[in-house]
Amino acid sequence: MKLNYKRTFLVGLAFLSICAFWQMYDNVVPLILTNTFHLNETYSGAIMAADNILALFLLPFFGSLSDKSETKIGKRMPYILFGTGMVCILMNILPFLDNGYYRAPNNFKLVSFVIVLGLLLIAMGTYRSPAVALMPDVTPKPLRSKANAIINLMGAVGGIIYLAIAALLYPNSKTVGVAHVDYQILFVVVSSIMFVAVGLLYLFVKEPELVYENKILEAEHPEWNLSEDDGSGHEKLPDDVKRSLYFLLASIALWFIGYNGVTTWFTTYVSVVMGQGLGGASTCLLVATAGAIVSYIPIGNLASKIGRKRTIKGGIVLLSLMFALGFVFTNIFKSINFIMYVSFALVGLAWAAINVNSLPMVVEMCKGSDIGKFTGYYYTASMAAQIVTPILAGTLMRLISYKILFIYSAFFVLLSYVTMSQVRHGDQKVEAKKGLEAFENMED
Repeated sequence: MKLNYKRTFLVGLAFLSICAFWQMYDNVVPLILTNTFHLNETYSGAIMAADNILALFLLPFFGSLSDKSETKIGKRMPYILFGTGMVCILMNILPFLDNGYYRAPNNFKLVSFVIVLGLLLIAMGTYRSPAVALMPDVTPKPLRSKANAIINLMGAVGGIIYLAIAALLYPNSKTVGVAHVDYQILFVVVSSIMFVAVGLLYLFVKEPELVYENKILEAEHPEWNLSEDDGSGHEKLPDDVKRSLYFLLASIALWFIGYNGVTTWFTTYVSVVMGQGLGGASTCLLVATAGAIVSYIPIGNLASKIGRKRTIKGGIVLLSLMFALGFVFTNIFKSINFIMYVSFALVGLAWAAINVNSLPMVVEMCKGSDIGKFTGYYYTASMAAQIVTPILAGTLMRLISYKILFIYSAFFVLLSYVTMSQVRHGDQKVEAKKGLEAFENMED
């Protein structure tokens, strides 16, 4: 059985558009809030945290809702098309309000900006889970780690495309010392990329046909299914599978607490502990991202050979070790150096080993009719962690010492090894079966 790479890359276009948006949102919206509207860090931080808080409710809800939807173009596609369309409209209103407030400040424009921003976040929440659930909908269970590696790679490409466009349109020569920066063209370009990406997805990925083909394949392999039908049309997880799911979701929350603790506070940390500026810290995080990008596909292939759980546990050990070394390096070196760059590249590799395999393990525990709901479970665990960890890590750094950051992160990542050891399901391995040759050569 072989993964259809062409189709998986096309399915990944939805995630590409999502990541391009969030990269821009995280980079530009804080600048608008502080530089144009002059909101302090508390108010700006609260607004920037709203997306994670909304995600706790919206992602499971719309994931589950899409599971129950049946249309001529599929279960997920209506949400992807509607959500993307609304986002493309709403996001282009933001710079219009930003520019208008700069020319003539008033509270109505500020309130309007916050309202539009809220609607934009809701629109994003309507289709993220359906977009991510599309991959397992059309991919056989044993191949989902490989497929998820491609999806993650497409997401990284989306972020890189945005960064390249932003660097081209807004070099330092055009922004340094400028009283107000007009971001309208940037929002137009990014929304156009999102529109084109999802348009190509709609044109070339025929969701109902692919889902039907995958259902037939799964029917031929009942050993892939871990859930049971309770006779009422609802799927019921056996108690042992349910236990594995709970431990897996706990693991997801724990390693996100550890990892995002570092990514959130590292810039501030190196400034206080090492006296280093933004450039060196940003380079370390960029190296980690690059390490993850080059590792996605090899990690997906490795998981298909040795299993998802073993790959994740290896990633956990490596990540906790690198965070422990991060504590050592940042306390013995006076400046960021090559050794630290190498350690951050390994952080990226470790994170890829964890991230590529965790979502497939979650959705492995359900049948096709519940994929959206289980995708929502995954995002609930990860988003909850990302809400908690900036506050928890920041509080410990303030009350104890900034030097506790890497110890904090290493501890929570290592704790996820304990919970992950209790996961007994979701580790489907590839096994060639008679009659799958036709599926191997499918072309769309």
